[in-house]
Amino acid sequence: MVTYEETKARLLAYTRNVSAEDYPEGLAYSVHLACSMSGEQYRALHGNYGILFAEGEISKEDTIVPKGVKNPRILRLPQGVFGILADRVEEDGGEEPKKEAGQGLALLWRTKDFREFDDAIVIEKKGAEWEALQEAARDTVQESCFVEGEPVTGCCVEVGASFCQRIVQRWTQIHHTEIRLPKKVCVCGEEQLRAVRAQAVYSDGSVAYKKVRWNTEGIDWKVPGVYPITGEVLNREFSFPLLKGYGDPVIFPWEGKWYFLGTNDNLNDIGIYVREADGVEELFSAQEHLILGVDEEKGFVQTFWAPEFHVIGGELYILFAISGKAWGPQCHLMRLKKGGRIVEPTDWEEPVKVVRRDGSPLSADGITLDMTYLRAGGNSYMVWSYRRGIGTPKDTGSMLYIARIDEGTPWRLAGDPALLSRPLLGWENVSGTINNEGPHGFKKDGRVYLAYSGGAANGYTYALGLLTADENGDLTDAGAWKKSMVPVLSFYSVKGEYGPGHNSFFVDEDGNLMIAYHGETELKSHLRCDGVRRVHFDIQGEPVFDMSVERDLALEQREVCILVEVDNGNRKL
Repeated sequence: MVTYEETKARLLAYTRNVSAEDYPEGLAYSVHLACSMSGEQYRALHGNYGILFAEGEISKEDTIVPKGVKNPRILRLPQGVFGILADRVEEDGGEEPKKEAGQGLALLWRTKDFREFDDAIVIEKKGAEWEALQEAARDTVQESCFVEGEPVTGCCVEVGASFCQRIVQRWTQIHHTEIRLPKKVCVCGEEQLRAVRAQAVYSDGSVAYKKVRWNTEGIDWKVPGVYPITGEVLNREFSFPLLKGYGDPVIFPWEGKWYFLGTNDNLNDIGIYVREADGVEELFSAQEHLILGVDEEKGFVQTFWAPEFHVIGGELYILFAISGKAWGPQCHLMRLKKGGRIVEPTDWEEPVKVVRRDGSPLSADGITLDMTYLRAGGNSYMVWSYRRGIGTPKDTGSMLYIARIDEGTPWRLAGDPALLSRPLLGWENVSGTINNEGPHGFKKDGRVYLAYSGGAANGYTYALGLLTADENGDLTDAGAWKKSMVPVLSFYSVKGEYGPGHNSFFVDEDGNLMIAYHGETELKSHLRCDGVRRVHFDIQGEPVFDMSVERDLALEQREVCILVEVDNGNRKL
């Protein structure tokens, strides 16, 4: 319950100016939020990236008509609810064609805390409902100010300062604040000391546990006593870029080795190459092994796209898309032979095309790609991207589909494909890039998290979206999933990384969930490069994908000290 007798703060809703260079229409014409604790200077939330996006409409031809918003204002509605009301406009900011004289459409989002929002509802600008919303908008004040150095005009309302601070925490990136260790530990030997972990605490109150490299030179393990020592808190750090010219990276452990797969842009996406190493770090300098090359007779000619390792029914598979002489990628898979080595091409069975449960093609009228595998709630699923009419006026955009499979025959669907997601939001269909692709998931605490990508696959607007569902729900029901309104990783997330997307997940040797992804090193670059970082979990238990090295572990807090009591059982009584 918000008490408005608290010290006041201001919350501002606005849209940004379009920049063809680095903030196009699909992003600019969304609802942005900023706050001011003083009533003068405003601080942008979410890094000055949009927070609420209009959904596009589906045309009669099954194509997407992108939409945007203008003139957002914050309303106070009954029962402590806020509304964010905005005029719906065309993607370029122009007015929508009116069906009747003087009639237009607006969008209304409802929220109690500005942390979570209900789905937008479409409001006609006429009648009693519209008049009531207009009356509620009278409390808002139009304000022209600077946000992050950019002049904006928006509408603001006064809220309680502590309420506003909670909003700021939700939309501010998490960062490391302190290291916690016990003052003294009692151990029998060095092995027990190595097991002592430092607790890293973050700005939202969440924690992560880090290894420590202890300086034990001053300890005589044969002599019981208390020894003061120092140590260095360790962090798994990967510089960006790790590899240049590779998209869709996958890192995978198998039988004591680590393996890397990706789309090889350096070779025009021809061939599936794999790297093998003893550790993750060594993968990026390891030798490449060609395990599937061009074979015109078999129809393996081009678009060797997005290969992924998956263990299905105890067997190791690679899922990938490929085309024949005629361009048109389709989902395939191939299985490793019993006792086979991943890097040996002859140890793989012949690739087969994924088909529907009746044996018909997965798609007879479009392209299929980026297939991934999920197991949840005792069921197995394939998720993939499907698109019709690409390059024509009837382009549907790429859509995510899901279907059940039997693990014994994963190349044949066991259920009908179900539509999971379309690129309706402004950040997904920005500047004509109508993409939902690259799905990859993981499970935690009874939830399924399915990341996917939207925007330009080899450009700076590429971004990572997130779908979540209950593990025991019917994952073929789109209504069982919740779709994030905002991308969980974008070119605003980590400095110097542009267009991060098409990711995969893996668990490292220390049990940390890691994300591998591709992006670009410069705003206008189209050379896809690979990166890896730890996935953090916030105080609510939700995944955080943008934890940069600097925010994961503060440099000035890496040196620690502790008292070590050596008790080797040889004390004299």
